[in-house]
Amino acid sequence: MQFDITQLSYPLDSEQARLLVAQSNLLQVRPGENAAESSATDEQLSQGAIVVMGAFDGLHLGHRALVKAALADAHERRLPCVVVTFDPDPSELLQPGAPQPELLSISDRLLGLCTLGVDRCIALPFTHELASLSPKAFVCDRLMGLLKPVSVHVGSNFRFGYRGEGTVETLAELGGQFGFEVVCDELVDYDGERVSSTRIRGQLALPAGLAEANAMLARCHFVRGSIEHGRGEGTSFGFPTANVRCAPHSCMPCQGVYAGFVSVGGTAWPAAINVGAPPSFSSPDELFLEANLIGFSGDIYGADAVVTFVEWLRPSRVFESLDELERVVLGNIDWVRVNLGSNGVRLS
Repeated sequence: MQFDITQLSYPLDSEQARLLVAQSNLLQVRPGENAAESSATDEQLSQGAIVVMGAFDGLHLGHRALVKAALADAHERRLPCVVVTFDPDPSELLQPGAPQPELLSISDRLLGLCTLGVDRCIALPFTHELASLSPKAFVCDRLMGLLKPVSVHVGSNFRFGYRGEGTVETLAELGGQFGFEVVCDELVDYDGERVSSTRIRGQLALPAGLAEANAMLARCHFVRGSIEHGRGEGTSFGFPTANVRCAPHSCMPCQGVYAGFVSVGGTAWPAAINVGAPPSFSSPDELFLEANLIGFSGDIYGADAVVTFVEWLRPSRVFESLDELERVVLGNIDWVRVNLGSNGVRLS
């Protein structure tokens, strides 16, 4: 069973909640399955491979369509399908003062690509040396130095080589010289506009932009972090929180309150999630989350956490009184309890 995020309906039962979180977090959705890092041997690869190249940040609808086309090509030719991507994201090196926030870390990109069924993922270190290569040197020294490509799939906006001088047409010319085909896959539209990681980041930065971002991702957006001691400002109202410090470069959604799940130690807990420090108490912190975990009790300080954003509930605002704050927050928690569940669900 797969969730169509655009057709999501409430309330969720526990199995629906498990599948939703597993699919969103790029995990296998059936118990006992694990994504293999590589299912192709070196001997198989020496016979040739279908290659698909890109950054794949977010693994959105466009990326999925590109991989699907490459997989179909590989199946028809009976060859392994290999993803070539880059670590870190090129923007970290090319825009050092303002790198793009990450929709997915490199490890999550590779995990997600494996769950789509590719046979091997190769993450090329994106260094100044790699960035300075001419398009021909990139193909000769990097691509053909690693693989024997039979066909190479890229999106129609793919650029490579020094200062992005290489285009799809350049790659096709080089393919003609070195004996591989180039397949240019058109970009995917959603709601009349092209799907891109940049567009998704823009939606996540908007109040109530989560639904459109999730639709383009074909899953719920998530971030990773660790649970730390917080300010303790909410405990006097009777709703203890898990305080999550998110990883640097995480693509955080707009400040506000969301319904979602916080996964710790293999269990996903329904949660009302506040992004940024509540303005009633403190100055906002863009990498900080406070989440009320429904049905949870225990000590999880220092634990790793995955925070999955399912629904936007309301913007952050300053309340006129503590009574008003408590009434609104308890209403948010009740929405989560009714619609997402009142207990944690095991993910495997």
